Amino acid sequence: MGGPGKPVRKSARRSAVTSSKSGTTPETPRASTASKGPQAARTPRAPKTPKVAKELKAAKVPKAESHLALVRRARRINRELAEVYPYAHPELDFRNPFELLVATVLSAQTTDLRVNQTTPALFAAYPTPEDMAAAVPEQMEELIRPTGFFRAKTKSLLGLSAALRDDFGGEVPGRLEDLVKLPGVGRKTANVVLGNAFGVPGITVDTHFGRLVRRWKWTDEEDPVKVEAVIADIFPKSEWTMLSHRVIFHGRRICHSRKPACGACPIAPLCPSYGEGETDPEKAAKLLKYEMGGYPGQRLSPPADFPGKPAPALGAA
Repeated sequence: MGGPGKPVRKSARRSAVTSSKSGTTPETPRASTASKGPQAARTPRAPKTPKVAKELKAAKVPKAESHLALVRRARRINRELAEVYPYAHPELDFRNPFELLVATVLSAQTTDLRVNQTTPALFAAYPTPEDMAAAVPEQMEELIRPTGFFRAKTKSLLGLSAALRDDFGGEVPGRLEDLVKLPGVGRKTANVVLGNAFGVPGITVDTHFGRLVRRWKWTDEEDPVKVEAVIADIFPKSEWTMLSHRVIFHGRRICHSRKPACGACPIAPLCPSYGEGETDPEKAAKLLKYEMGGYPGQRLSPPADFPGKPAPALGAA
């Protein structure tokens, strides 16, 4: 330790700030809005403007990167994403576990926005598993038609609702082994429900998540179950749910599939794939989506701390 009056180095101060902000206290996964109870409205916090140097290079990842080095690099990226997206959350509107389960099943092969625009009428018609299990298939198909694959999805919703009614007393179970037995419910859907409706940590390996973890060289696995296992070995369980939200947020807003906004990316110095997309900061800024680009989000009813604009209802101008 330095003696009295000895100046503290900038790097030490920076390290202390980083540690206090994002490095040491595990975050608890968000529970369902139904389980939280009323909350005081919070002032939405504007999304951080990415600060990226004009000239950057892709982070060099050794071909024989040790597991320890990989863990350190991955966790640093997670801490940076936590700074950029402190408001990360599931982007499906729901008020209880049943609504989240149904919305997640509907989200296959479509956007969360389209699901959110469709579910108000669906839940008004069928608010409980018992109601949905007794639905006329053709009528349900018309309600969920905007989400695509409506016949297959109707079959899944009727089946899972009947299973909830007959096998679980009309309640959504809080165990993965029970959820994956429901028609149309796989590990991804089960982890979404567990993490966000029951507070049970889970990793959601959707298209965005799988794409980004491979782009960051955390894994080269393609199978979602294998990706989940690899990532679970890198991060503590307490981080799984929020890590999923942050990575998916980043994939939707900045690190796009076809043209990532590299020049506006806050983790560019840590990314071994920097340069795959637009590196000019001004051009990259025009590629930002949702609240990062000043546009509406995907939820019609976003959380109180969401800094963006609510999405419009179906058919709204």
